Amino acid sequence: MPCDKRKIIEDEEPAVTENQPTTGEQKMSTTLVMRRMPEFELEAYDAAKGTYTTVSSEDLKGKWSVVCFYPADFTFVCPTEIAAMNASQDKLNELGVNVLPISGDTKFSHKRFAETEPLLKDLTLTMGADNTGNVARKFGVWIEQEGVALRGRFIIDPEGVVVAEETVADSVGRNVNELIRQIEAWQHAYATGEVCPANWRKGKKTLPVNTDIENMTGNVGSYVTIEDILA
Repeated sequence: MPCDKRKIIEDEEPAVTENQPTTGEQKMSTTLVMRRMPEFELEAYDAAKGTYTTVSSEDLKGKWSVVCFYPADFTFVCPTEIAAMNASQDKLNELGVNVLPISGDTKFSHKRFAETEPLLKDLTLTMGADNTGNVARKFGVWIEQEGVALRGRFIIDPEGVVVAEETVADSVGRNVNELIRQIEAWQHAYATGEVCPANWRKGKKTLPVNTDIENMTGNVGSYVTIEDILA
């Protein structure tokens, strides 16, 4: 697929069926990238207000969003990731981004976690409670044998389409600065029709496929050098 074209893959059936465990005899679900995010509704804990609430996929539409699964409350790497996203809220708000962390814990566990973990003392995020694992299954990050979610992070555009996903095992946390870099790149690409080369950061060179794609084909090195990319 040419990288200058936006496309949405419309599936006839969902990639992952609700309440359907993944076994070795079943086909692995495909990536959600370029597909509409799964529909969901969850109980949640709103740390900013200190109250219980509900969140849904509908709440995320209309602006850029990040759905971020993590294994469990009261663990070790998880509070560092949540705290890093929370500390970056000013920048994420500036970019107009909703952030929704989700784990398989209950809303009651989320409340206690936020109240007792020192890293979360200034938490303002709303935390989704996927205690049945149904939402993580829909996103393809639920581990049936352990009853927890992998570290799955999904960037979703204002139309509700997943444009990026990252899934890692539980021992290593993710980089919030890289998340912000990707969001800025996606927003630039959407706004201008240009595309962003590897390592792109705001202010660096882009590739103007919207105006010069014919001359650029097979000749990208005339537009951006490896020094530009690695700078």
